[in-house]
Amino acid sequence: MCDLLNRIWSRPRGEWTRVLRKELPALAEKVTEELRSGFPAFAALLAETGAVEEARRAVEQAMLVALGYQEKAERVRRPKDLVVTPLPTAPARREIFAALTGAKDVSDVALAEVARCVGWPVPARVQAVALASPAEAPQLAAALGDALIGTVDGDTCLLVPDPGTQTRARLEAALKGRAAAVGHAVPAGDTASSLRWARALLALSPGRGGPDTRPAFVDDHLSALLLLQDESLATALSARWLSPLDDLTPRQSERLEVTLLAWLEGGGAPEAARVLQVHPQTVRYRLRQIEKLFGPALRDPRTRFELEMALRSRRLMAHVRRYRSRAGRRARAVASTIRPLGMAREARVNGL
Repeated sequence: MCDLLNRIWSRPRGEWTRVLRKELPALAEKVTEELRSGFPAFAALLAETGAVEEARRAVEQAMLVALGYQEKAERVRRPKDLVVTPLPTAPARREIFAALTGAKDVSDVALAEVARCVGWPVPARVQAVALASPAEAPQLAAALGDALIGTVDGDTCLLVPDPGTQTRARLEAALKGRAAAVGHAVPAGDTASSLRWARALLALSPGRGGPDTRPAFVDDHLSALLLLQDESLATALSARWLSPLDDLTPRQSERLEVTLLAWLEGGGAPEAARVLQVHPQTVRYRLRQIEKLFGPALRDPRTRFELEMALRSRRLMAHVRRYRSRAGRRARAVASTIRPLGMAREARVNGL
C-alpha cells in the first residue's frame, strides 16, 4: 500500500486516478493471497465456496475507502447459487481437541486461526477431565467455562480452559454424583499429559456414579500414579526390598507389611498402633520380627525410603489387580465393595 501511495503521489495530480485504477487490482490480489496464506481457515472457506474473486473485489473496495475514493465499500454481488456458510463449529472444536491432545498434527498458526473462528481461543493453560459416562457432557462443558468435548479410546473427556478461573469447589460441584477424574493444570502445549493422568486415575476409580460420588483429582494421587506408571519396575522394586518376607505365609507377610508401612509413615509404634487400631505392644512385637528379617538396614534412611516405596507399590498393584479382575467380569462396572484410592482403612495404610 505504501509503495502504491508513493507512486501515486509522485505523479501529477491529474494522473492519480489513472495510476490507481491501473495498479489497485494487482495490489488487492496480492493482499488476498497474503490473507489466504496467513489464515488457513480463511483459505479453506474461500476454496469451499468459490468466493476467491469476490474476496479480491471486497479487498479492492476496502482500499478505495481507505484512500478516500469511496465513502463506503459497496456490497459485493455474488452469484445466486453461491452460499457462504460459516466454519462448522462442532467439527472445528473436535479438530482443536485433537490438536491439543496430540491426536492430530496441526501447526500453531492453523490451530489459533481455527480456534478464533469458532470463538474458542487457545488458552494459556488447560485442565483435562475424564468422565466414566458421556451423559450430560455438553451441560458439564458449559458449566466448566465452555470446555471442549472429545473422545479418547472410548473415554469422554473435557478440556477446561483457564483452570485458574475454575476453583476446586466449582469443579467438585459440577461433577458431583458422577464418576470422573480431574487432571492437573498444565500449559496448553502439555494438554496430553493432563489427559493421560486423568484417564489413568479414572481407571483406578469406581465406574458408577451416585449421589455421594465425588471426582478424583490427580493432584491428590501424584505419588500413587508415579509409582504405577511402570508396573514392571514397581514389581522389581518390591522383589528387591521385600524378599525377606518371601518365606512367610501370606497371612504373616500381610500382617508384617501393614505394620512396617504404618511404622515407616508414622515414625513410631504408638502412631502405627493408632493407624492399625491395635495395641502398641502388638506393634512392638511385630517390629521385633521385622527387625530379625531385615536386620540393621532398617536404620538406614535410604533403605527405609526404598522400603516404603516398595510397600506402597505392592499395595497399589494389588488394588489394580482386584479392580481389573472385577472390571473384566462386569465390563468396567466396578462393584461398590471396591474402595477407590484414598478411602477407608486401606487408604490410611497406604498413606494416600
